[in-house]
This record gives sequence, structure tokens and C-alpha cells, in this order.
Amino acid sequence: MIDRVSGAYGRLLAGLALVGCAILMAMTLIIVADVALRNIAMPGLPQGLAWSNEISELMLYLITMCVAPWLLRQGQHIRVDIVLRALPPRMAWYLEWISDVIGFACCAVIAWYGAHAAWSSYVSGAVNIKTLVTPEWWALAPLPIVFVMLLVEMVFRMVRLQRGERGPRSDAVSAA
Repeated sequence: MIDRVSGAYGRLLAGLALVGCAILMAMTLIIVADVALRNIAMPGLPQGLAWSNEISELMLYLITMCVAPWLLRQGQHIRVDIVLRALPPRMAWYLEWISDVIGFACCAVIAWYGAHAAWSSYVSGAVNIKTLVTPEWWALAPLPIVFVMLLVEMVFRMVRLQRGERGPRSDAVSAA
């Protein structure tokens, strides 16, 4: 049962990673259009896109939010495992557990405070006033959702760690 749920969850995360790729493509097109419009005079078109920097900043954030859980699942997040490889396998396995528990706790805390910040912003009606005027909670809302997703992936990581051999993970190694 847990393998089916994990597989479905993995497909969801892969879909979110594709959304992140689509956002990256859209951001690239917006930046290219802004630069082209600022540097090539085209009658009837604006001299750049005043909102492009603001939207690009938000898109960078959204790309990170969409791709982070998938990267964690793939073991492609930043990881320095030289110490784990030097330790006896059993001790490295225990340290993997400790790092997963710490990761789980951090995700839970960030999800909680992120949800609180988004809700407080929504209730207060706070807005971001730059080139565009948008409700602040729009930018805050993805944070707790993604950290709950990271928290769920930490659980699946712990399940995989428990089922695997007693040593450091081989699925999260950046160099062989």
C-alpha cells in the first residue's frame, strides 16, 4: 500500500517539476521580450515590460517551490556525504536517520509558520505595492504547501531508509 502511495506521490512531484520547467520557460520568454522591447524600437509596442522584473522574481520563487520536493525525492538536493562515506556503514545509517528527523522537524516548523504568515497576511489584507499591486498572501501561500509536501517526502525517505541496507544512502550521492 505505501509503495503505491509513494509511487503516486512521486508522479505528483514529477508533475510539479514539469510545472517548474514551464514557469522557467515563461520567465525566459518574458525576460527576452523585455530586453528586446527595451533595445529594439518597434512602433506601437512599449519600451520594455515594466512588470517583468517583479514577475521574474516571483517566478524564481515559484520554480523553487515547484521543484524542491522532486529534487529531494531524487536525491538531487545539496548534500555533502564525504563524512558518511568515511564512517562505518551502521553509524552512517544512524546519521541518515538523524538528518531525516531534523529535516522532518524543520519542514514542519516552516510549514506551520508559513501557514501562519500566509493566513495573517490574508486576514490583514496586506498588499505588495511595486509595479503591480497584489495581495501579499498570494506569494506566501505556496510556502506552507510545499513544506508540507517536503515533510511527506521526508516520511517516504525514512521508509526507504528503513527498508534499505544499513549504511549511507546510495540514492542521494552526488559523486561516485
